[in-house]
Amino acid sequence: MSPLVVGIGNPSRGDDGIGPLVADRVARLRLRDVEVVVHDEPLALIEHLALHDDVVVVDAAWSRCGHQPGTVHVVRVDATPLRSGDPVRGSHGLGVVEAVELARALDRLPQRLTIVGVEARVFDMGATMTRQVQDCVDDAVRAVVAAIFRTHRHTGHDR
Repeated sequence: MSPLVVGIGNPSRGDDGIGPLVADRVARLRLRDVEVVVHDEPLALIEHLALHDDVVVVDAAWSRCGHQPGTVHVVRVDATPLRSGDPVRGSHGLGVVEAVELARALDRLPQRLTIVGVEARVFDMGATMTRQVQDCVDDAVRAVVAAIFRTHRHTGHDR
């Protein structure tokens, strides 16, 4: 089964648009056998988790740890439950962490799940993405591609 990249976020809410932006950049790479989807709500993630063996989720994140906007966090989900204080805490009322834990409770987690969270600060409706978050797009794309290549051997881009 092909790996899936899920970009979560709303481009009309400032830094919250980082998930869809990174997912779009990954899609443009045309990596063989990699599927890419975008959703504005994290709960949509649950339906995808049970259908794929390898999922990489990209979302705007915030933490109380004082990380700078644009910091890229990579969390490989394992048997240890995520906590809402983890560095991949999303900007949504019910975020990626809660969606993952709900999927765990429903026995719908994939074999491999990686969350790429980009530290963000501005989530106001109509706001533009901050420069710090824009500047980390390449780093976030590299983190997503690295997560895919960690378990799959791709022969490169489709041409």
